[in-house]
Amino acid sequence: MNSTFLETLTERWWIPVFRGIAAIIFGVLALVAPKLGLLALVVMWGVCAIVDGAFNLSLAGWASRAGGRWGWYVFEGLVSIAAGVFAFAYPGLTAMALLFVIAAWAIVTGIIEIAASIELRHAVSGEWMLALAGVLSIALGILLFVHPASGALAVVWLIGLYAVAFGSALIGLGVRLHSLRGPGGRMATPGGTPSAA
Repeated sequence: MNSTFLETLTERWWIPVFRGIAAIIFGVLALVAPKLGLLALVVMWGVCAIVDGAFNLSLAGWASRAGGRWGWYVFEGLVSIAAGVFAFAYPGLTAMALLFVIAAWAIVTGIIEIAASIELRHAVSGEWMLALAGVLSIALGILLFVHPASGALAVVWLIGLYAVAFGSALIGLGVRLHSLRGPGGRMATPGGTPSAA
């Protein structure tokens, strides 16, 4: 992996942390108040997807300037924003249609997260957390496609639990990226000393 891009990732360690916090907030709200109703779930999920997409597009811009691969980040960002906008544009969707939108989004973003973790595997030892987030996304998508009529309350609980687990994995990755930075704020070399500016 391009060392400049790795430097950029460690400088922007807060991006996966913020993405994780947004996912956990959504998940906790879904778990604490699962009977808010479908419209409230659509609004919360749409906001979460758009915020997640915006962070990915920002990371893509930084990756591009640092000479790293940015295509996966752009793709995931656009998919997330499109899914969020779709949810806002059609808030009256039936529960079944909304579940299929969320399921498709989860599978696509899960594949992208796993691909990104493969790219990170030689540079960051905690890349498995991103892969775990991807696996969780794919598992959620498959469950929603296979059992779409499990009951609205059960589905809200499933999505809430997924969001908390997904968010926790992203926060773990962000903390790991932050730990790669030395005391002076510069990225540490494999030997544990900050790299030269």
